[in-house]
Amino acid sequence: MDITKLTPATKAYLWGGKKLKEQYGLGDTETVAEAWMLSFHPDGEGKTESGVPVSRAAGRETWGRACQSFPFFPAMVKLIDAADNLSVQVHPSDEYALQHEGQFGKTEMWYIVSAESGAGIYLGFERDVTPTEFADAIRAGNLLSLLRFVPVRQGDCYFIPAGTVHAIGKGCLIAEVQQNSNLTYRVFDYNRVGADGKPRELHVEKAMRVSNLCRYTPVAFANGVLGACPYFAARLLQGNASGKNDDSYTSLVVLQGSGTLCGKPTKAGDSWFVPAGVPYTLCGSDDLRVLLTDTPGR
Repeated sequence: MDITKLTPATKAYLWGGKKLKEQYGLGDTETVAEAWMLSFHPDGEGKTESGVPVSRAAGRETWGRACQSFPFFPAMVKLIDAADNLSVQVHPSDEYALQHEGQFGKTEMWYIVSAESGAGIYLGFERDVTPTEFADAIRAGNLLSLLRFVPVRQGDCYFIPAGTVHAIGKGCLIAEVQQNSNLTYRVFDYNRVGADGKPRELHVEKAMRVSNLCRYTPVAFANGVLGACPYFAARLLQGNASGKNDDSYTSLVVLQGSGTLCGKPTKAGDSWFVPAGVPYTLCGSDDLRVLLTDTPGR
């Protein structure tokens, strides 16, 4: 398999905006909430430019040695445009998710591509809370008062282990790298209704079982790594870059600027799959920003 450009699946959730469509040319609906730039997940699998599902085009032999111990392709990469607040939610650990849901849990990382004035995220609790306090706050509709609000700006990065209660606030454009999972337990949704006119489903009982109620402690990484766990590692490439990973596939998602990848034109909104062991060379202007994701293995 050669280096392959991917066509992402897109999602038109009610909180989505127009940035992914207008800035990146992604999606064919009026608003686009998410673009799943690298996705082997059946809920939104990406395709090659010729329309072949990525799971068929990129067989296990292209993933690399680091991925062979996983039952599924380990990672997913998304772009998220929050024109409105996302629900307050939590994702389960692998232990809970594999036992109860038949798929991975979800640890994730957010890179802030851009942020409007005053934009921010909720990330974990301001202090340790008890299960009773958590349940009472959900019931009373004031859960946000217990959460840690973080103002954000372009270039910020946040690592979010499974079990962390969190929410993306309106005005954020985010690149998310996560485990290959679509498990979300909603805890609070601002009393909104879905397209069917009914309140969107909450998953309070499950959330109570999987949430970490301790005060959130930020996680920092060194040597240019934005975030890492056994399932994924992410970093940012700027301008000209080259590399080859013999142990893992490489995902390249262009966030800003334009240039070439191994001589092929590429621009913001492009997603490329590089098989393990295949070298790549990026050439571009000084403003070229590319999110690189691979899997270090466990």
